[in-house]
Amino acid sequence: MANNEWWKGAVIYQVYPRSFQDTNGDGIGDLQGIIKRLDYIKSLGVDAIWISPFFKSPMKDFGYDISDYRDIDPMFGDLEDFDTLIEQAHARDIKIVIDQVLSHTSDQHQWFLESRESKDNDKSDWYVWADSKPDGTQPNNWLSIFGGPAWQWEPRRGQYYLHNFLTEQPDLNFHNPEVRAAVLANVEFWLAKGVDGFRLDAINFCYHDKQLRDNPAKPKELRQGRGFSEDNPYAFQYHYYNNTQPENLAFMEEIRTLLNRYPGTVSLGEISSEDSLQTMSEYTSDGNKLHMGYSFELLTNDYSAKYIRETVSRLEEVMTEGWPCWAFSNHDVERVASRWDQSGGNGQPLQAAMLTSLLGSLRGSICMYQGEELGLGEADVAFEDLQDPYGKTFWPNFKGRDGCRTPMPWTADGDHLGFSKAKPWLPMGKQHANLTVDQQASKPTSVLNRYREFMAWRADKSILKYGNIEFIDTDEPILAFYRTFEGETMLCAFNLGAVEASMDIDLASMFEHKELTHHNGEYSSGELRLPGFGCFFATI
Repeated sequence: MANNEWWKGAVIYQVYPRSFQDTNGDGIGDLQGIIKRLDYIKSLGVDAIWISPFFKSPMKDFGYDISDYRDIDPMFGDLEDFDTLIEQAHARDIKIVIDQVLSHTSDQHQWFLESRESKDNDKSDWYVWADSKPDGTQPNNWLSIFGGPAWQWEPRRGQYYLHNFLTEQPDLNFHNPEVRAAVLANVEFWLAKGVDGFRLDAINFCYHDKQLRDNPAKPKELRQGRGFSEDNPYAFQYHYYNNTQPENLAFMEEIRTLLNRYPGTVSLGEISSEDSLQTMSEYTSDGNKLHMGYSFELLTNDYSAKYIRETVSRLEEVMTEGWPCWAFSNHDVERVASRWDQSGGNGQPLQAAMLTSLLGSLRGSICMYQGEELGLGEADVAFEDLQDPYGKTFWPNFKGRDGCRTPMPWTADGDHLGFSKAKPWLPMGKQHANLTVDQQASKPTSVLNRYREFMAWRADKSILKYGNIEFIDTDEPILAFYRTFEGETMLCAFNLGAVEASMDIDLASMFEHKELTHHNGEYSSGELRLPGFGCFFATI
């Protein structure tokens, strides 16, 4: 595989910098903390680090509300720290991918401060402004993911502005070519600094329907949330007009044209639409748009062999040119060790290890969220400790995203489990005290060491990184498929359940990968038996 396509089959480790490692004693993680832990990250066998936003921000949405796209927020460090991070990561052959939040800014961004002042200033058309209805109400029925109408009244202009997320996150008007040019110039600033790519947050939200048509209602039985809870009013609509507009495809081409000037860089688009898999296909088509697509399809509560098989198979069917990227956890959803827990406990080690090998065996690149390699489950965060505005709004039915954002547990005996000498911005997860890095590092069969073992084994398996995938029609709870590449075939089988299960299959000639601890199934006389959360890998 060409070096410029390093991202194909790559393992991308997501760092949420606020919660990774604090080095200056303020209870908040920082860029120097990532630098301090680069050797640990290298030991995980990953190819790249995706770093969540560290830009200057009022932190209403913890960095996803950016007030200056070309500067570092002081709580994380400065541009010199970032240069050091790039240098030190590259010295370890680790790529750096950073978040870019293009669809909206902070309401404290200079562009918005100017735009809101009048209807005739230089940036008056840089955001989505609209007149009220004759009765003074919002221009249409569009809703914010974070609760309530997606429109906020601005008295200086006597108009409403659009915010698909928080009120403090006004949406840019991508129908304006000046906006697109300014946004791309900000992206190029980081390319010139040496970043290897971008994870593009909510990238299908860049354009809105110019006619501002109402979104139609969605029947109750179809309110399946992708990145939002089903009791959120946002789920009550089909979001046909406030995002995923056809004009956005041309903007994806503009992004790719820019990246093509910096060989070896990559774009990973986060997509949440009415049909995310179809949108992923469209946004990665023809080799002239995004390199990879990433959605919430495997970040839901749906956990069955049937669901995973049908989801991956459908993407394989529709995405004929682009490259998929899969994840089971990230900073926006309940940790997978709890969300898909089948053991009645929090973060069952065998299941966590099995899920690592399952994710690493799917066709595509993979994103692993910090702490996933430890088998961390969702932390309990009391209402009085909540920081997430999303959780505060929808409490108690939805507790927000803080439970997956609590700080990394490094050492059992250190202050705040080695994360910080000061009180952390979120409390340490009490459930994580026995899962610290130092404790797991000394146990050969810990989730951490089994993670390291699997990723090291996978690293030279071209068949798992690049091969085609073909699913076998199996009964629950077994998920099985073939990977094929350059004349070689590998069988990968997983028991998603906690008790032994079996499947009938003819394996007349095979080489079992018994060198891998994860491989613990047994084959005899046409029957493959898998213990609870067991795995089986064989070249056939």
